[in-house]
Amino acid sequence: MGKAIILFLMSFLVFQFGCARIPDARIGQTVGVSGDLKKEEADLYQWDFGQITQGAIAKHDFILNNSTSKILAITNIHSSCGCTVSKSEKKSLLPQESTLLTVSFNSQGYLGPVTQFVYVNTDNADLPIIRFTVKAEVIMEG
Repeated sequence: MGKAIILFLMSFLVFQFGCARIPDARIGQTVGVSGDLKKEEADLYQWDFGQITQGAIAKHDFILNNSTSKILAITNIHSSCGCTVSKSEKKSLLPQESTLLTVSFNSQGYLGPVTQFVYVNTDNADLPIIRFTVKAEVIMEG
């Protein structure tokens, strides 16, 4: 009986927290912040660098657009690893304003498929975290 309750609680927690709405963003595409993303828009939140040579630094720019009617503040930007660095041109966006988010991935020390995440925290209650996903397949030179 105790194992069944624990299993139920674990399943409940995985469902509650595993289904959190954290969208991704795609490089070279305008990413709208409205809190009402559709499946097609969520698919635009990813970028695959393809094959890159070990030690190379891959860079791309994300365009983040505030499509709300309120000022949007970017409160924090962090990544899943020290190998991925990002910075935003602006920390506050007026309604319908955009900013450039530059992301750099340093492939030194990696080999094979790699997935890294960049998290943009905002003051938008409907979309407090925007997750950008970058992928690469790191290969040896030669």
